[in-house]
Amino acid sequence: MAAPVPPGAPRPGANARQQSPHPNFNPNFQTNPNSLADNMQNMNLNRPHSMPNSGPRPSPFGQPPPFPQSSVTAGFPVASPPMSRPGPPPGMVGRPAVIPAGPPQSTLPANVPPGRPVGLPVSHPPPFGSRPPPASLSSSTGGAVLPSSAFPSSGVSSASAAPPPPGTRPISFVSSSPLTGGPAGPMSSAPAGPSSNGPPAVGAGALPGAPRFPPAAIVSQPPVGPPPSMMSARAPAQAPTMRSVLGSSAVSSTQTPPLPSASSPFPAMTQARPPPPGSPYGPQTWSMQPQQGTQPPHIPGSTHAQPPRMFGMPQQALPNQAMTNIPPAMGQPGAPMSGSSKIDPNQIPRPIPNATPIVYETRHGNSANPPPPATSDYIVRDTGNCSPRYMRSTINQIPCTADLLTTSAMQLALLVQPMALPHPSEDPIQVVDFGESGPVRCSRCKGYINPFMKFIDQGRKFICNLCGFTDDTPRDYHCNLGPDGRRRDADERPELCRGTVEFVASKEYMVRDPMPAVYFFLIDVSMNAVQTGATAAACSAINQVISDLPEGTRTLVGIATFDSTIHFYNLKRALQQPLMLIVPDIQDVYTPLETDVIVQLSECRQHLELLLENIPTMFHTSTTAESCFGAAIKAAFLAMKSTGGKLLVFQSVLPSVGIGALSSREAEGRTNISASEKEAHKLLQPADKILKTMAIEFAEYQVCVDVFVTTQTYVDIASISVIPRTTGGQVYYYYPFSAVSDPAKLYNDLRWNITRPQGFEAVMRVRCSQGIQVQDYSGNFCKRIPTDVDLAGIDCDKCILVTLKHDDKLQDGSECGFQCALLYTTVYGQRRIRVTNLSLPCTNMLSNLFRSADLDTQFTCFLKQAAIEIPTCPLLQVRDHVTNLCINILLSYRKFCATVSSTGQLILPEALKLLPLYSLALIKSRGLRNDGRIDDRSFWFNYVSSLSTPLAIPLVYPRMFAIHNVDSKDGDESVLPPTIPLSSEHVCDDGIYLLENGEDALIYFGSSVDSSILQQLFGFTSVDEVPTQFVMQQFSNPLSKNFNDVVNVIRQQRCSYLRFTLCKKGDPSGMVFVSCMVEDKNANGPSYVEFLVHIHRQIQMKMS
Repeated sequence: MAAPVPPGAPRPGANARQQSPHPNFNPNFQTNPNSLADNMQNMNLNRPHSMPNSGPRPSPFGQPPPFPQSSVTAGFPVASPPMSRPGPPPGMVGRPAVIPAGPPQSTLPANVPPGRPVGLPVSHPPPFGSRPPPASLSSSTGGAVLPSSAFPSSGVSSASAAPPPPGTRPISFVSSSPLTGGPAGPMSSAPAGPSSNGPPAVGAGALPGAPRFPPAAIVSQPPVGPPPSMMSARAPAQAPTMRSVLGSSAVSSTQTPPLPSASSPFPAMTQARPPPPGSPYGPQTWSMQPQQGTQPPHIPGSTHAQPPRMFGMPQQALPNQAMTNIPPAMGQPGAPMSGSSKIDPNQIPRPIPNATPIVYETRHGNSANPPPPATSDYIVRDTGNCSPRYMRSTINQIPCTADLLTTSAMQLALLVQPMALPHPSEDPIQVVDFGESGPVRCSRCKGYINPFMKFIDQGRKFICNLCGFTDDTPRDYHCNLGPDGRRRDADERPELCRGTVEFVASKEYMVRDPMPAVYFFLIDVSMNAVQTGATAAACSAINQVISDLPEGTRTLVGIATFDSTIHFYNLKRALQQPLMLIVPDIQDVYTPLETDVIVQLSECRQHLELLLENIPTMFHTSTTAESCFGAAIKAAFLAMKSTGGKLLVFQSVLPSVGIGALSSREAEGRTNISASEKEAHKLLQPADKILKTMAIEFAEYQVCVDVFVTTQTYVDIASISVIPRTTGGQVYYYYPFSAVSDPAKLYNDLRWNITRPQGFEAVMRVRCSQGIQVQDYSGNFCKRIPTDVDLAGIDCDKCILVTLKHDDKLQDGSECGFQCALLYTTVYGQRRIRVTNLSLPCTNMLSNLFRSADLDTQFTCFLKQAAIEIPTCPLLQVRDHVTNLCINILLSYRKFCATVSSTGQLILPEALKLLPLYSLALIKSRGLRNDGRIDDRSFWFNYVSSLSTPLAIPLVYPRMFAIHNVDSKDGDESVLPPTIPLSSEHVCDDGIYLLENGEDALIYFGSSVDSSILQQLFGFTSVDEVPTQFVMQQFSNPLSKNFNDVVNVIRQQRCSYLRFTLCKKGDPSGMVFVSCMVEDKNANGPSYVEFLVHIHRQIQMKMS
């Protein structure tokens, strides 16, 4: 299309008059600003439609942000705002009959992003487990020293710290600024009587699910600055301090500020203001030690002998290190573990949640700012580098040589999530149209124009930041340079000032016309599926999400059922009712009447709804137990082959006949595990290559497959999951499936799958500066050539691991650039290129690598690499590999960077001080345990393969809350109660605890819980009455309301409808909960304290 304005200018608003949807049209936006059919930011999650306050509530995101909201200037279009999350049934509100011809109109305030209703703010505490942001911890060595009371020669006086009462967070060994409370508000008034969030009726009730992000209410905007090397003179003076975490007195020259009390863990911040000097996000980009050249305070019993030096090693003390004293007896190889009891478990490093969202600028001046923790709550202002939601590096300074990286023992990788959900307060991604010529690119490496390309010769040429090649600037893109050497129009062009931008793809990026939005539903109707209620649950969920499919003539749907044969349905409007077409041949399958099997949604909606209501009764007398899963998806693929699209499969039993038939390997697995663990991992590999071959063909024709496994038996997920993993889809796992409690989650999962931001027929490539190259990609995709990743489907939840390696030396002080380009088709048929840029400084200093390490991203690499190894290596070998990765990183820091070298001290780099805890949690996780079911472990490593960084740590180190005494919160307080360490010593017999990992949740009942609390929360009076199946209800009392509010907030944060399991002490179900106490010693591994001792011993052995 010819652009009426110079190439590169933002797409003009006049295009909105075209018949096709506006390029920035949000498919999930409703013209009614209070509509919740799609924008379910804030529902009455556990209230039926008939109850008071059960109607749609206003959005939590109506509050204006405290910082100036830069509205998009005229003619600067933006990419679609974040889409909806799983929520209430679609019947609650109407949808427009036709696609709006232009941008949706609404009466939103200027500072509220489009597509979000207006209303009062509701609290969204930060995701779990956030560690303190960089520079939040003060110490003479940048961290803390952990001396032991069992260190007789030290001369340090012993002072034991009283453990906190159960349910409260113990004082951490780190010295940090007080936590401040995020915005909060009541979810809604408590209605009278109980209500249910069980299987919904069509069009009635509000089912849960909602945004992951908090409102733009109270944020603190920190000042940012260049790296400390540029501003060491301005760093706030800080007295040396070392705090004990092992029960002995701190060696300190200043008084440490007290942490918040247990009674008020998150004091509210009344207004937005910059943090005080020395707070987590003060002027320093990298937290530096003010007295860089001085010796640290002397530790009695320690020595200041210099450790071995090597290139890149600083002369004196390094910032950001924490130290744990280990008694000499424990430090010796082979010494007994009894000494571990001397370590105070209340003072060892643990996650500290941060309750106040911060404003993070990606660059300041001409340097990159290190990102906040992935699990923290932050609002990004794109000032050149992309948001860390889209791309994060494991190290925020790039080592100049491969030798330096090897010495550090750390991973160098990117975690790329190109369609991640932005925070609602962030500026949307802007769309730029270069017309028929397409976006400006480097003629050598094909990198896209970005803020780091340098223009020279009065703007007539530009130098590529990726390959260094000098290109001529296209004549119609020329602009003179200003006095600073930048183009005069740089701040007006998104591609020259933003880290993330979206280009409209020209014809050269299309091998065919953009594909329509095709949704094909395939339902298991075998005897087991019908009898367990799985078929009825699937039909009900599909019937409700039909209203959420994109409107218009480009949306096509089809449906089929299968048992030992395949049943297609002719949905043409001309027929009086749907017509069943049976395909009996399940070895050489075919599709009957291809043109009538997939039809426009607008033509077949009534037939489709009628059919879905009747399918459960049509097959309720079926006695066919077999399932031809492989043949059914092959036949559905043949129907979709000409267009591509989404294939959503509901599977309940082991595929036993037809193409890709499988046998039950679980019995063989039990024998193998008991006889020899060496062969057990083979059961986690696909049974044969038939399904893999099919999956590659599906990906080639742009068919993305999602499988919803609703089962009560073994179904061989290891084999089935090959198809969604190769085509960019995912596996949803409901075991054991309950017709009482699981239909609500099934509906919400399906709804989010369809309505979340996503694209079709995508190709992704990551380019790097000279000296670095991509080594490998890992995730849910198909790769035909080494440089590109093919994605039949891509959505906001999918994350891809990109491992990097050196192919040349980098120059110290220069910057290394990374660019991810994603070419995809929107659900409305527009071809787009989303370009994400990140530029990081290069360094020759080993200490800089440890200071700038990103814990969340490093650990996510650990997690994903372990998941890759599980199907091919014995579990013991995988666990040892995880432990050794952790040990080698800490050994490198101790050997080359740490200045204190007493044999009784375990020294941890400040940025990675929680790495031992998370490594231990990974070793004890479901995927790496010997006692897990084969299918459970198969699902676990498939879930991990595409898992995003913010959800990686909660998966292995869940959040735990006490809910027996959960209080209502005032306006600015977090709805969530304080998190509790995962140790049984913090669990009381008279308490009730909620533990969640982002996907599942356990509710644990102690043996002597007060009957009145049980009555208020669950409606029964004795622990003996705890049911095996659970549907959450809200009763007419404050405690029940507060509990429901907590669950709703967690669901909103996780963007997932949690699946609850009830556990009670003394019951087998209680052992499931106990196995999640990763800090305790159990059959799956040592305690946290013992693991620290083990790591220290290994480091000492390697150093000697």
